[in-house]
Amino acid sequence: MPLFLGSIIALSLTGVMMPGPVTAVTVAKGSQRKEAGVLVALGHGIIEFPLIALLYFGFAQYLELVTVRIAVGAVGGVVLLWIALGMFNIKLESLSDKQETPRGSIFAGLATTAANPYFYVWWASIGAAILANAQNFGNAGIALFGITHWLCDAGWLFLLGWMVFKSKRLWTENVHRVVFGICAAVLLGFGGWFIYSSINLAVNG
Repeated sequence: MPLFLGSIIALSLTGVMMPGPVTAVTVAKGSQRKEAGVLVALGHGIIEFPLIALLYFGFAQYLELVTVRIAVGAVGGVVLLWIALGMFNIKLESLSDKQETPRGSIFAGLATTAANPYFYVWWASIGAAILANAQNFGNAGIALFGITHWLCDAGWLFLLGWMVFKSKRLWTENVHRVVFGICAAVLLGFGGWFIYSSINLAVNG
């Protein structure tokens, strides 16, 4: 069991620490709210926990269907482009006038998770393999896997959002613009890549 837990933690942190859409929105939301990372993780979990249940009941193969990957990539890409454009249009005065709502951070975590086709690929391959090992420890092992994995996500995202929030008092207006610009550019890049990959898969797939 200790070895199993260690593998969950290592693989979970490897996944969540990779820069991506969830990281980008955590940085953006963290500039407005110190607990934004946990709220983003809650949104992430709204997608992730039901997905773990589906994998447990044998739905992993459906995540690898070409039609599913095309649909998720296309829709997800559009969602990320929409979020990115919203970031570009944020007025800096509004950031100081009012604090980001918890609902906004939760939605950001949910949307960027659901929009990422590689999230489903990870779960259909690596995640499904870990889940198979968890089943050796019964229902307790499966529950422990899900909770431990999410706590790793929440811990890292909280730390990231908290560090951004604590350092924001040092930000000038230009720094704020650059940070939001980079986050929006990351989302634009991933959104464009997801759409391109879907079109390529549909044509050549």
